[in-house]
Amino acid sequence: MRIAPYIDHTLLKATATGADIRRLCAEAREHHFYAVCVNPVFIPLCVAELEGSGVKVATVCGFPLGAVSSEQKAVEARLSAEAGADEVDMVIPIGAALEGDWDAVEADVRAVRRAIPEQVLKVIIETCYLDDDQKRGATEAAVRGGADFVKTSTGFGSGGATLEDVRLMNEVIAGRAQIKAAGGVRTPADAEAMIGAGAARLGTSGGVALVAQGGQTGGAQHSGY
Repeated sequence: MRIAPYIDHTLLKATATGADIRRLCAEAREHHFYAVCVNPVFIPLCVAELEGSGVKVATVCGFPLGAVSSEQKAVEARLSAEAGADEVDMVIPIGAALEGDWDAVEADVRAVRRAIPEQVLKVIIETCYLDDDQKRGATEAAVRGGADFVKTSTGFGSGGATLEDVRLMNEVIAGRAQIKAAGGVRTPADAEAMIGAGAARLGTSGGVALVAQGGQTGGAQHSGY
């Protein structure tokens, strides 16, 4: 099993430089990762660096707290799409999820979906802060709002993806969207297990090391994401 094509090769640290992003893009080209995932300021650089490679450019929205208005998220997502992003990973209003306000979560997702109808929309529910019922509610609200993917984690919270969370989300989604597992995948075996549980994409800043560990298998790990 080749895991490299599942990987969103990620660098979202505040200290990232242009040189770091060029290196990220070169690694993504070399290992045939699915996408790079960067902060919006680096979208044009990634578009230039990855031209002709087939590697997608993903970015984040309302990241990492989700605590801006739906209108602000929509504008951010639209500007990112106009800059060349193929995919947008947005964060839900986590407080609304903790209160069980699923209408607010759905409306938040829908606002971004309407702003970027052509881009892939991944919705981060930040599972580390939610109990199982809240995870189910957030996943359902994200799908109803138009998510292409529901994603476990930002990597800036208190924990990352678990097999149990991926299985739970997969049950709720029931084929209506896909799952991105981010954080907590440290070995090629972990990556295969996440995919077996239902993940269609893996978010990681450590894919290169895991490809080296696993040869053709590749992999992902939680390292600041």
